[in-house]
Amino acid sequence: MSKSKKLDFRPNEYVVYPAHGVGQIVSVEEQEIAGISLELFVISFEKDKMTLRVPTHKATEVGMRALSSPDVVTKAMTTLKGKAKVKKAMWSRRAQEYEQKINSGDLIAIAEVVRDLHRTDDQREQSYSERQLYEAALERLTREVAAVTGGDEVMAQKQVGDVLISRAAA
Repeated sequence: MSKSKKLDFRPNEYVVYPAHGVGQIVSVEEQEIAGISLELFVISFEKDKMTLRVPTHKATEVGMRALSSPDVVTKAMTTLKGKAKVKKAMWSRRAQEYEQKINSGDLIAIAEVVRDLHRTDDQREQSYSERQLYEAALERLTREVAAVTGGDEVMAQKQVGDVLISRAAA
């Protein structure tokens, strides 16, 4: 078994876990599971009050990655400014695609979901499931933007909100 890239992540570092978003590595610990000794990253998701343990040798395989670079955040903001691209497929199919994008951990894909599901006051009301997906994507996006810029989530939310409002005005 190769120990590929396992030391790319260090304690106190913020990482993105695709299914849960931004978390902070609390420690690296050894644990014996089913008679096998495993080295694990202990990742805390403060907002969700959740702790995740990921085997170090599986971290990159499961899609865990470092925070996006400021360039990627800029690209995500540019994506938000774009025109919504809503396919004419049935909602269930679109919802699946949005869910996959959110859980991909890819900041640009998450920004696409926010862009496509964002509604201005004069547009029709969102359905419950649309709202849920929109809020999940928005939360992932703002958490990562906050972690990358070193700001807090409120500032990141305002930044994302301003971009969405400027798009509506254009």
